[in-house]
Amino acid sequence: MISRTLFTDLLMIVLLIALQIFVLNRIMLFGKYTPVLYPVFVMFYPFFRNKFQFLALSFILGLGIDAFMYTWGINTFATVMIAYFRTLIFRTSTDTSTDFFSFQTLQWSQYFFFIFSSIFLHQFLVQSIEFFKLSRLFEIFINILATSAISFVFIVLYALAFKIKQKV
Repeated sequence: MISRTLFTDLLMIVLLIALQIFVLNRIMLFGKYTPVLYPVFVMFYPFFRNKFQFLALSFILGLGIDAFMYTWGINTFATVMIAYFRTLIFRTSTDTSTDFFSFQTLQWSQYFFFIFSSIFLHQFLVQSIEFFKLSRLFEIFINILATSAISFVFIVLYALAFKIKQKV
């Protein structure tokens, strides 16, 4: 396994931004849903690392996405929010009460629920800020669910490809 340093974290951010902007944003499933993969950085960042550095890196990731998509801070806000509440999301979705967190000790259902909860919160924040109108509430909710489900599949494939969860 590669040791994570600030340099490797920044390199991963650049690669995730490039993958999202130049590949995934060109994929339109069912005519209007785009998969979102860049929040994997926030979801799978080691829990024991410096929290301020983690929030700063999450800010840079969101800002990079916003810079290319011209979304005026929406992705930055959503990315920093899931980064800030990641421990809470992990504890509530996995029913963990200890101070030591590990993906290897989770059951698959807990692991999937954590991923879906994180991506749902991210998409809820992005979509509700970007498209909010009371008259479009049902359409926004369907968009959140569809984008979250599609992104969930891509993130699980990413996690399996890079063996982020190595045992049940």
